[in-house]
Amino acid sequence: MTGLRPIQPLARCDASRLPGNERAPAALRPWLYNEDAAVSSDPLARDKQLAALEAVLLVADEPLATRRLAQAAGLRDAAVVRRLLKKLQALYERDGTAFQIEEIAGGYQLLTRPEYHRWLAHLRRGGMDLRLSAPARETLAIVAYRQPIMRADIEAIRGVQCSETLRLLMEKGLVRIAGRHDSLGRPVLYGTTKKFLQVFGLRTLKDLPRSQAFTQVKQEML
Repeated sequence: MTGLRPIQPLARCDASRLPGNERAPAALRPWLYNEDAAVSSDPLARDKQLAALEAVLLVADEPLATRRLAQAAGLRDAAVVRRLLKKLQALYERDGTAFQIEEIAGGYQLLTRPEYHRWLAHLRRGGMDLRLSAPARETLAIVAYRQPIMRADIEAIRGVQCSETLRLLMEKGLVRIAGRHDSLGRPVLYGTTKKFLQVFGLRTLKDLPRSQAFTQVKQEML
């Protein structure tokens, strides 16, 4: 029995010498932690965040700002939304889909491409009909380019009384009361609405066509 050593208790390792905890590489995390970010071989695949943003855009009936999109889709902030919007736009281009994401009226909206308009126009419901008469188009153009503007100034430009036309444009949601003038009687000032930008595909009023393009805009209002 000589030469044998009694078994000694194992010494504890010095905790300070142990390697620290490291987060697994991104490629392994989906399988190790059961995350939803699994990498797909399909170039058109959507991850959870992208799919959520696409779903919000699909059901929104008006342009939504990036902050509102972030809240609705459960995303961290507007910067994430902008990054995902660019990715979605690229996917739509690559896929040749009938849809596109446009920045209009201070927000983003999922729209059909212009080349499909003539088919979709047949499906419009009567309540969405925004066809305007010639006097209404002229009045709307004056308000759009000269706002905020008094009714008296609109009538001076057109040469006719415009109160009924302005009422019609307000009922259609294209014109709003934008304030009051400082002159005697404080007359009402008129301006265009967010819906006006949305209907004509404008991001801001700065996108209104100028000079030679003005005639084309009036024709598009037909």
